[in-house]
Amino acid sequence: MRRSLVIVGAGPRGTGILERIAANAPELYDGSGLDIHLVDPYPPGGGRIWRHDQSPLLWMNSQAQDVTMFTDATVEVTGPVLPGPALHEWTGHDGRSFLGRREQSAYLRWVYEKAVAALPEGVVVHHHRRRALRVTGARGSRQEVVVEGVEKPLAADLVILAMGHLDAELDREQAELAAYAERAGLVHLPPDFTADSDLSRLAPGEPVIVRGFGLAFVDLMVLLTEGRGGRHVGDTYHPSGREPVLYVGSRRGVPYHSKIGYDWAGERPPLPRYLGPEEIDELLARPAGFDFRRDVWPLVEKELGFAHYHRLFTGHPERTRTAWTDFDEKYAACAPGSPELDALVASAVPDPADRLDLTALDHPLAGVRHTSYAALQDGLRGHIADDLARRHDPGHSPDLAVFLGLLSVYGQLVRLGDVGTWWHGFFSYLASGPPGPRLRQLLALSRAGVVRFLGADVRVTAEDGVFRAHSPTLPGHVTEARALVEARLPQPTLARTRDPLLRALHAEGAASTAAGLLAVDPADGRVLDRAGVPHPRRFALGPHTDARGAGAFTRPRTNSPTFRQNDATARAVLDFLRTATTRGTRRAHAPVQ
Repeated sequence: MRRSLVIVGAGPRGTGILERIAANAPELYDGSGLDIHLVDPYPPGGGRIWRHDQSPLLWMNSQAQDVTMFTDATVEVTGPVLPGPALHEWTGHDGRSFLGRREQSAYLRWVYEKAVAALPEGVVVHHHRRRALRVTGARGSRQEVVVEGVEKPLAADLVILAMGHLDAELDREQAELAAYAERAGLVHLPPDFTADSDLSRLAPGEPVIVRGFGLAFVDLMVLLTEGRGGRHVGDTYHPSGREPVLYVGSRRGVPYHSKIGYDWAGERPPLPRYLGPEEIDELLARPAGFDFRRDVWPLVEKELGFAHYHRLFTGHPERTRTAWTDFDEKYAACAPGSPELDALVASAVPDPADRLDLTALDHPLAGVRHTSYAALQDGLRGHIADDLARRHDPGHSPDLAVFLGLLSVYGQLVRLGDVGTWWHGFFSYLASGPPGPRLRQLLALSRAGVVRFLGADVRVTAEDGVFRAHSPTLPGHVTEARALVEARLPQPTLARTRDPLLRALHAEGAASTAAGLLAVDPADGRVLDRAGVPHPRRFALGPHTDARGAGAFTRPRTNSPTFRQNDATARAVLDFLRTATTRGTRRAHAPVQ
């Protein structure tokens, strides 16, 4: 009997797993044949998020040189390292360019086709352009995957869930806002992938309250301005007259930090230093578990501080008072966040602007109060312009060192599983912001009056037939609109997911974390039940799990946790299939008793 593997999700994560299966198969799988079924209503490679069929105006958020689907010498995998081209090498574009999502879609499709072509003879890939609805089957027997519109389920020795970002039912607040909007004839667009939102409901010239200032907002901004015929000429935006007026605010009240626009030069900080494998081992070994704020964040803070000051002392020694070796020794002896550490930094770094203050970075408008609407607009434009200047000035290269520190920390924290949503938001705010040109466009839109700023800690209410937005950044000021857009992705919780397969798994006993993510074995991604026992035939990776990794693709030469996860899962799958094939062969040739 031919073996069968079902992968639910044919986007970048499913493609990456397929690449690792092809890479490891010559060593681990010598079966008589294997059918791999990819179940996804969207095209293989790009999947939903990176499909070709979306606006050509939408860019990637990463420079082309920072995107790869291939392992390299830095990646610590058991399987073979098979290098391949990063996005800029494959397209022939400059590495610093920000390419369109359609170009990334073509790259992912090529990677998928390359992986399929590399599979051993006898391994056949079948793409089912439909949704998977349910997985059934006892732990000790083959599974069945129910596919929408198909009468007969797919038989599977193993199932891998790699669905990527998913839609979610509305939480209580969003449900109340949606219900009010329905009653009052208002427009309410809940959290969603922006390219899939029905933006036609936002009328030209009408005010729209937008809550969220991250990457989803940037897409929204582009689709409602250039996407409606407006043009950027230099630093000036020429409206088409079809744009709505976007009143945007968020918890921080400012957009994510711009991508850094210069290259590294000189000695890199030797990372990890204060948060590495040994520290993670110690946290995982604690019988009572750990608390992120109490036990993990101090280590993160000290690691990022080390990266920052290493660069400041080695790259800009004229802005310090002591030698790096002396500072490093004393820094190591100070407890994270301690008065002794603050005193050491104050004595060795004379300019407060050269000191790392993560709390201030996370609350950029804390204590800021404006007395007029015009002053708020000027203040926010100044903040964005300053950020752009700083992120393109190598004189502030400790910022790039902190970015490298964030990548190192993220790779370590993957082993801890679900550490809550705050950390991921903080990481994205500092390390995963928009391209600089997008923020320059934002400034032009602000000057043109198409985008207007609300401030920090924005609160939205629905009353008197309108939505109202309030912010303490401008006390007493109220913005009213008949449309509200929640510019962010839905939270990937099992309790509220609209994915029927995950809902069924949750109802049938799959474990979830405190934040509502699907719990999996960190060793290989096997789905855990509520007793913590791994399912022998079901695996899951991606943002709906606590093995979310660092994204489906990653920067070259960063020992990507995503590649490590994909390799471990692929090897576990192949080992299971090989063992099952061997057992089947032995049973077939066993003597008749």
